[in-house]
Amino acid sequence: MTVAEEPVPEGAGHGAAAAGAGHQPGPDRQQATPAQGPPAVPAEPSRPGDQVAVAADANLLRQALAEVRRVIVGQEHMVERLLVALLARGHCLLEGVPGVAKTLAASTLATVVGGTFARVQFTPDLVPSDIVGTRVYHPSSESFDIELGPVFVNFLLADEINRAPAKVQSALLEVMAERQVTLAGRTHPLPRPFIVLATQNPIESEGVYPLPEVQRDRFLFRVRVHHPTAQEELEILHRMSVTPPRPATVLDPPRLLALQDAAERVSVHHLVADYVVRLVMATRAPAEYGLRDLEDVIEIGVSPRATLGLVAAGRALALLRGRDYLLPDDVRDVAVDVMAHRLMLTFDALADGVDPEDVVRRILAAVPPPLVVWNQGQG
Repeated sequence: MTVAEEPVPEGAGHGAAAAGAGHQPGPDRQQATPAQGPPAVPAEPSRPGDQVAVAADANLLRQALAEVRRVIVGQEHMVERLLVALLARGHCLLEGVPGVAKTLAASTLATVVGGTFARVQFTPDLVPSDIVGTRVYHPSSESFDIELGPVFVNFLLADEINRAPAKVQSALLEVMAERQVTLAGRTHPLPRPFIVLATQNPIESEGVYPLPEVQRDRFLFRVRVHHPTAQEELEILHRMSVTPPRPATVLDPPRLLALQDAAERVSVHHLVADYVVRLVMATRAPAEYGLRDLEDVIEIGVSPRATLGLVAAGRALALLRGRDYLLPDDVRDVAVDVMAHRLMLTFDALADGVDPEDVVRRILAAVPPPLVVWNQGQG
C-alpha cells in the first residue's frame, strides 16, 4: 500500500486576501470541486496605520530570525517553525537524528527572545514530580511547602521526550493545555509566554516510549529535522570549529506577548476558514473529497485542535511575512507540520510504511483552495 503523489492544483497566489472579520465558515458551506472551480476571496487593503504596525512587527521578527540563523546553519524550515509556534502560542516537537541542532536551536531561540529557560533531560527513571514539582516536608517548621518544578519558565526544553515513560509524558498535559500546574489542591499558573520545545529521536527503538496520541495532539507542530547539505556542513565546520557566535537578545516577554496578540488579530476571511475546515474534514471522510483510497489508510482523522492550529499557525506565519490577513498559501505552508502527527493510520498502512506527511500532501492536492482576487484600488 502506497500513497501516490499527485500534482497540486493551481490555487491562491501570493497576493492580498480580504481583511474580513468572519472567523467561522458559513452555515451552508459548499463542497467545492475542481469542476466548479474554487470560490474567490476578495481582497481589501488594510488601514495605513495597521500596515505600519504590521511592517514594524514583521521587521522585529525578521531580526529575531536573523540572530538565530547567526548560530544555526541551514535548517531554515525548523527555525521558522519554532518562531511561528511561539507567535501562535503553541508547542513544537522536533524530530530528527542526533546532532542536527535541535537542542541548540531551542536554546538559541530562548536567548534571542529573552525570558527564562530550562532544559529537562528526559530519562526512564524520571517521575512526574521531577517535572511539575512536589510537596516538601520541613521538620523545623513541621509543615509542608510546595517546591515548584522546572516547568515554571518561559521556555521549557524537553530533551529526548520519548525516553521517559508515559506517566511522565502525561505530566505535561495540564502544563501544555492549561498552562498551569495543580499541586496539593492548589493551582499555580505558569509564566507568560510559555512554550514547550520537545525533541525526540525517531530511529531508536530501545529504551524509548512512543508519545501517546493525546500527547502528540498537544503539539501545534511536529517538525522533521534532516541532515544538512554538503555546503551547510562545510559552513558548520567553519563557524563552529572556532569560538561559536553568540546570539543577541532581540525581544523580551512583554514585547513577545504583544506580538502574540498581533498575530491573533490577523484577519481570516470566511472562505479561508471554510478551506481550513474542508482540509480537516477530508481526513475524516476522504471519499467525499475524491480520496476513496485513503479510507484504507486513515484510521482516525485529525482532531479539532488541527482546525484551530491551522488558523493560529497561518496567522503567525502571515504576520511574519508582513501581512495582517491570512492567505490560503499560509494555511497550505503549515498544513503538513500541523496535521501529519495528528493522523492515526490503519495497521496495514503502518505495516506498509505509509508516511502521514504524504497523506496530508494528497489531501492538499485534492482540496482546492479559494482564489485570491485583488481589489481595483490595489496594485
